[in-house]
Amino acid sequence: MLYTALIGYIHFEAPAEERNFNTLIEMINSMEVREDDEEFENPVDILFRELKEKNPDHFAVRQYAKYKLAAGKTAKSILVSCGARLAVFDIAELREVTAYDELELDTLGDRKTALFLIMSDTDDSFNFLISMCYTQLFNLLCEKADDVYGGRLPVHVRCLIDEAANIGQIPKLEKLIATIRSREISACLVLQAQSQLKAIYKDNADTIIGNCDARLFLGGSEPTTLKELSTALGKETIDTFNTGESRGKEISHSLNYQKLGKELASVDELAVLDGGKCILQLRGVRPFKSDKYDITKHPNYKYLSDADPKNNFDIGKFLSTRLKTKPNDTFDTYEIIDSAEETAEIPE
Repeated sequence: MLYTALIGYIHFEAPAEERNFNTLIEMINSMEVREDDEEFENPVDILFRELKEKNPDHFAVRQYAKYKLAAGKTAKSILVSCGARLAVFDIAELREVTAYDELELDTLGDRKTALFLIMSDTDDSFNFLISMCYTQLFNLLCEKADDVYGGRLPVHVRCLIDEAANIGQIPKLEKLIATIRSREISACLVLQAQSQLKAIYKDNADTIIGNCDARLFLGGSEPTTLKELSTALGKETIDTFNTGESRGKEISHSLNYQKLGKELASVDELAVLDGGKCILQLRGVRPFKSDKYDITKHPNYKYLSDADPKNNFDIGKFLSTRLKTKPNDTFDTYEIIDSAEETAEIPE
């Protein structure tokens, strides 16, 4: 309730440049509770009192009133808990990242755009930022598709979520993945093993998998993934025949034909799948095995850093504002004179 009240105040009352986590942190840091003085008002109490006088039915005021029902000791515990959960936003670099919006996520479906979200694959301290970004991306684009474009974005937005198990949980992904498709949005989850998805999303993992029209198996040895894939591939019919011979006074022979069902690909066969092969399951089509595409044969392979190290993207150089001139560049030169300095240099 405290978070809701503070965010409600920031959203509805604060100027645009202060609608960020920095303001939320400062409000929580400025809140003080004195157990021996219930009449004490901290700066945030004063803000809400003044807002209540102006608009008693304000959403933030009503939420803050519920929080204020807590006794002094309980209120102090709430403040400590709220501050601890947002402690990561006390990092200066993170506060700068969340101080203003430079991603413009709601414009990704308007024109062709490439957005890269890069994070550490060994340190999960900031996983929540990626999860928040995806949550806002899906919500903003769905709203824009419905309100502006009549239900479908003009440019398809494809989210390639590599290492989906290492970016944290995307809230309500099981619902989003079922609804974003109709808005020209798709999500491609890349996992090392299917069990990773179940470890994060628990019972909702099957719902997420069920809403994926295509499943591509590139190889692996995780038992659960192999068993489920083997079951999904189904069985094939094979013909068997048995021969028998009995010896006695006379020798007799018997021949028996049978039709049996056998897994199209057993668990042990999938575990040793050729590294150059893959299995694609597409909705409405029987699964099939195919060769992996040789990326070196792609016409644009020459532009990758694998083909030429000179193509490696230097993020530091890209973000640098230093102007580097070339021999053939043409510039206009201007001379600027400070009128105050010019006056000061004139002799009497």
